[in-house]
Amino acid sequence: MTDGKIDALLAIRSSEGRLLVGRERIRLLEAVVEHGSITKAAKATGFSYKTAWEAVDAINNLLPTPAFVTRAGGRVGGGAEVTEAGRRLIDTFHRLEDRLSAISSAIAEEGIDGLEDALLWAVGRKISARNVFQTEVTALKRWPVDVEVTLAVSSTAAIRAVVTNASVEELALAPGRRVVALVKASFVHLIPPDEATGLRRNVFPGTVRGRIDAEVNSEIRIDIGDGKTMVAVVPRETAEDLGIVEGGPAVATFDADHVILAVD
Repeated sequence: MTDGKIDALLAIRSSEGRLLVGRERIRLLEAVVEHGSITKAAKATGFSYKTAWEAVDAINNLLPTPAFVTRAGGRVGGGAEVTEAGRRLIDTFHRLEDRLSAISSAIAEEGIDGLEDALLWAVGRKISARNVFQTEVTALKRWPVDVEVTLAVSSTAAIRAVVTNASVEELALAPGRRVVALVKASFVHLIPPDEATGLRRNVFPGTVRGRIDAEVNSEIRIDIGDGKTMVAVVPRETAEDLGIVEGGPAVATFDADHVILAVD
């Protein structure tokens, strides 16, 4: 606090410290608007090229439609632009920051007494899952104990989760309900394309956007279409056996009971 003011930062982070949406990522989107290039935007905001792409992937997965898209030429040679959804995100973030600034100014001047309720909206949720998608419930298939919930991730992709009947009631799940679906990267498996035809649910073919190898495991980022990205952490040996390379094909899958659902 300086001169009676508090600089309050609005941010959503994972429990691992991974930033999902915050001031710097909003500035990155604004820089893309200005420069029309992810490379130039990353340089202008101090992001590395890799970190910039991780930032826009995380934002795109949280929005119903992408905030960021590439133009002709792809990731290497093309340009980039912020969509109308991205521009709304920028505007909404700044409005929320203005609200948070007003609250912080009141704290600086008067203390926290009486402001506890107003502060609750700004408390971020901590999550450990790498895959976080904003979805909409499109169907429920009930059994005596469990319920299969179909969740639209985009116009071409859907996640199927299995939860208990009690969870359906507690979360008030019904068609049209907005739900956040979370899947840990370690729960996402990669399979050969010819094995995908025998699986009934949660099969996502796509294009490898990036691969990072460690001694034991590899982190694979897969573009599954419509601006959505799925992250898998698999044994490095598996990545080698499947011939996983950037720009190549990959098929991701996970069990329906490994999907965690969250609502407001």
